[in-house]
Amino acid sequence: MTAPHPRTRPKGWGGVGAMATACVLALVFALVLTCTGSQGRSPAKTTGESVSHAERAQADEECTAPEKQTLAPSAADGPTIAAIKSRRGEKRKLIVGVDQNSYRWGYRDPNSGESGRLEGFDIDLVHRIAEDILGDRDAVQFKAIPTDQRIPAIQAGRVDMVVRTMTINCARIRDVAFSAPYFKTGQQVLAPKSSPVTGYDESLADREICTAAGSTAYSTLEADRKTGRLPESADIGTTVPNQLDCLVRLQLGEVDAVVTDGALAASQAAQDPTVELKGAAFTTEYYGVAMKKDADDLVRRVNRVLVDFRGDTAGGWESSYASWLSATLGRDSAASKPPAPQYLRTS
Repeated sequence: MTAPHPRTRPKGWGGVGAMATACVLALVFALVLTCTGSQGRSPAKTTGESVSHAERAQADEECTAPEKQTLAPSAADGPTIAAIKSRRGEKRKLIVGVDQNSYRWGYRDPNSGESGRLEGFDIDLVHRIAEDILGDRDAVQFKAIPTDQRIPAIQAGRVDMVVRTMTINCARIRDVAFSAPYFKTGQQVLAPKSSPVTGYDESLADREICTAAGSTAYSTLEADRKTGRLPESADIGTTVPNQLDCLVRLQLGEVDAVVTDGALAASQAAQDPTVELKGAAFTTEYYGVAMKKDADDLVRRVNRVLVDFRGDTAGGWESSYASWLSATLGRDSAASKPPAPQYLRTS
């Protein structure tokens, strides 16, 4: 029987100072945005829709490239957008589910002058969508939601959409609709620099791995352990509501490694110089904006916004990447260019 490896605790977070700092981080990022009740929804069916629901259902069943299972862009309003625009007074806002503790994606900077302001790449995209639909980039009600509540929040109508580093995959497109992809990434391993873990390989044997509940990371680990790609002795039982909780557990030495999207892992490594990415990405994934399954007009509108966002050289995709992600992902990396969209066939 293989003896368990001793956990390697990151240096630089030692003793009481480590516990205090980590707990403060957890407390700061656990604050939840004030939110109102769910808004009513009208069934959405875009006039002149070129892809039928039957065709899309068939595409779901034959899913091999989920990032291509989206509708062509359109600037036309439909029932879903009309319902958003009909909100009155303070409620006339786009309601968006986001993260508030993913550094450089959607997070609250405790050192910023504006208390409570959300910042990051995903937040820039939300403002762009709100400006297009409501004419005001700040007409947004942000709702902080944990990873495993992204789909339920959409289905229950608590949010109009989720913009939260959400991977498009075949299982999810049965429950929600996605925009075209706006970012390309892949799963990677994050561990202390001093750790013998070398990547997604045999070095994870007998190690305790943390993932976010409801994430593609967990489902990938679960599948790979059954096929033998991940060592059977790897412990994948530690799941948390939010990805930052994994970093805190890693800092406290409670787990040996974290598996998450490489884009998020790089940002976490930027938060803590005692940890680093181990090995290359072992999957290819795309982030998309998630919406209600039948909100076709909203899906098409968001895809139209993404066309403009990718093409805007002054304040669009590349500008946002330079502001938030180039420091952690590089200026000339594979992630530094927006993925090219592909849409369901038209007829």
